[in-house]
Amino acid sequence: MKFIVSIILTALLAFAVGLFTTLPWYSFAITSFTVGVAIKQKSFNAFITGFLGVAILWVILAALKDIPNEHLLSSKVASILPLGGSWIVLLLVTGFVGGLVSGFAALTASFLRSKA
Repeated sequence: MKFIVSIILTALLAFAVGLFTTLPWYSFAITSFTVGVAIKQKSFNAFITGFLGVAILWVILAALKDIPNEHLLSSKVASILPLGGSWIVLLLVTGFVGGLVSGFAALTASFLRSKA
């Protein structure tokens, strides 16, 4: 139960920080850290919940912005990067990057909580 709650809370807080503040793009790491401190989990589970919460959120948000314009910008960016012009891979890479930042923030919180 803590696993699902942590994923949902991470995603909701990251969305709220991105929507209602003017903080930099990486400010969701603070919310992932906060969830990691608030919900006690093993380190691996903390990383996975932080990773999944933001990765799923970012992929969904990127897809919602990308689908209405028929993947024009994402296809061009994917052709510049070594992704073979695949906009789907670009969306997955976007989610992976956000997930890593969030996962490491939650992992740091888990380690901090276990040492205190």
